Amino acid sequence: MSRLVFALVVVLVAAAGCSGFTGSPSQSAGTAVDGQSAVDVPVSAVTVTVTAVVDGDTIQVAYENGTGDTVRLVGVDTPEVHTENKPAEFEGVPETDAGASCLHGAGTNASSLVKQRLLGETVGLAFDPNLNRRGYYDRLLAYVVHDEALFNYRLVETGHARVYDSEFTRADRFYAAEDAARSDRRGLWRCTDSDAVTRTAIADGGSESASGVEIANIHADATGNDNENLNDEYVTLVNTGDEPVNLSGWAVSDEVDHQYTFANLTLDPNASVTLYTGSGTDTDTERYWGQDGAVWNNDGDTVIVRNDSGATVLRQSY
Repeated sequence: MSRLVFALVVVLVAAAGCSGFTGSPSQSAGTAVDGQSAVDVPVSAVTVTVTAVVDGDTIQVAYENGTGDTVRLVGVDTPEVHTENKPAEFEGVPETDAGASCLHGAGTNASSLVKQRLLGETVGLAFDPNLNRRGYYDRLLAYVVHDEALFNYRLVETGHARVYDSEFTRADRFYAAEDAARSDRRGLWRCTDSDAVTRTAIADGGSESASGVEIANIHADATGNDNENLNDEYVTLVNTGDEPVNLSGWAVSDEVDHQYTFANLTLDPNASVTLYTGSGTDTDTERYWGQDGAVWNNDGDTVIVRNDSGATVLRQSY
């Protein structure tokens, strides 16, 4: 049985049995997220407004009466952005400085995603019957319900978080989603690849970077003479989000401002586009820069991605 089929079976069986929450059929059936069947959505116990994002798994909220609280999202752990990461906590990530740096970039991307999706939004909070309402640091432990979907689960499914091991009722389904994300090398799980850990990915915090567009691959060193094998030098962008992103007007450049601008291109969820340095016929998945010489330095460079307003949304060094 494939990993994806297993994950679907787990979700369906759990939805039919002990969900741990009661609610209407529409709430327990789940919603489609990135083409996979989502975990059942709990009934919100309270409605709050997200006032700040601490990092990918911790937010600050305001209640309707004006008081505030800090919420730690149940069942998820995103890479650290304020302290050092421990690669040993993320299965398969090399326990090296490069592995830690790769995780830091993934943590920045996760934080940016949460800011774009939740900051300023009204969301529901739900609680797990197996857990205390508050954790060690007196933070509220909660599920976040947004757009009729379980945001905690989205973070795991898209590879922006690993499962935080505890006795929460949805653990099996979260682990199935993590397993699929790791197998597909989504989000932070690209740090398990030897090539990925030699780079540091930094999302500059713009909303477009948080929409899911990330730098998936930088192939700077072409086989043989780079100047004679230009289409073996390339950069790949991928949309890890759950909404299409219009890349028209977005630009890719290096440290000395060689620049390519995308035209007439929308990147669907889970879709990628590869920008080759040489010449060829443009498609939805392949674009050609048309340069007559190599662009990316083999001994290190920086890939900079700007949106159609000229704001830098991704910067990745290798």
